[in-house]
Amino acid sequence: MAVTTIELQPGFADKVLAAQSTFRTVMEAMARPGQVMAVDDEVGHPPSMMVGVAAVALTLLDQDTPVWLDDAFASASDVGAWLKFHTGAPIVARPDAASFALVAAPAALPDLSVFALGTAEYPDRSTTLIMQVPSLAAGESFRLRGPGIDGTTALTASLAPADLFARLSINQALFPRGIDVILVDDRSLVAIPRTTRLAASGV
Repeated sequence: MAVTTIELQPGFADKVLAAQSTFRTVMEAMARPGQVMAVDDEVGHPPSMMVGVAAVALTLLDQDTPVWLDDAFASASDVGAWLKFHTGAPIVARPDAASFALVAAPAALPDLSVFALGTAEYPDRSTTLIMQVPSLAAGESFRLRGPGIDGTTALTASLAPADLFARLSINQALFPRGIDVILVDDRSLVAIPRTTRLAASGV
């Protein structure tokens, strides 16, 4: 049976104030790569979507920002309907046509080259990945360095795919083009902008 508007989960409890608050959180995360930030606003969300992903989607997506869904999100009938109802964002089949990509099962993340990487004239016309991950509080320890980081900073996280940081190393050769990533664990999020260089601790 098709999902109806009545069956859809709500969005923000306070649409304007919550969107402003989440936007500030995302901007702070981008300015401070590797630092764990918290989404505190009340937000409804489809069962397969973490609170943080829902909040970021409600804040950043609109009718002018095409979004790509991985197979896990695309196969959940309520996710597409929820996004269309609350944001109006067009859902596209091609990753390279998307401004944002929502990834529920990062272990199955396709090669990053399939996403929009920006152009020399418009490096900002790239896909931002918003990925659900197992944990941003426990797991392997990684060192980050780059703009917004004083020397180095440590990120402890359980990530999928296991080679995510190796894949993101393409950003160094592509700069100023490249992929920006927001990692989400429930209400916690961490930004990995294209300018951040990543390496496992001890490397």
